[in-house]
Amino acid sequence: MKKLLFLSVIGITLFSACGEHKSETANASTKDTTLQYFGDSITLDGAIAADQLATKMKGKDSLKVKLTGTIEDVCQKKGCWMNLNIGNNQSMKVTFKDYSFFVPKDAANKTVTIEGVAFNDTTSVADLKHYAEDGGKTKEEIAKITAPEINIGFEAHGVIIKK
Repeated sequence: MKKLLFLSVIGITLFSACGEHKSETANASTKDTTLQYFGDSITLDGAIAADQLATKMKGKDSLKVKLTGTIEDVCQKKGCWMNLNIGNNQSMKVTFKDYSFFVPKDAANKTVTIEGVAFNDTTSVADLKHYAEDGGKTKEEIAKITAPEINIGFEAHGVIIKK
């Protein structure tokens, strides 16, 4: 009797696991293949245009937000950061939560949706030079960096790039 009960439990467990796998496969096949996902699972729903961020940030130190915009450039060493156009001839440095994921190095000029935290930030001269080097700037361009920048930064926990 114990053997029959044991075999029944194993059979039910295997049947349940197979059923779950099929539903995951069905859901995966309905995903939009023109989108690439990185980091935490996020959706496109509720995103605001990146050029609205500065207005939303007024009077705040930080803001949880989902943005859609255009990638200006990406770290050419690993894809460990990107610059996002936020309007008014400004860009915003986007880093990735806990350095746990990267984006493709060829993602410049693509449409992106990011979700995370925007914050007021001061970028040191050393960091600016490091980012310029990672971005493929020349030694002359890097040498011209002599003052820190006050800007909006962003730490993303999820990214969707339109191919």
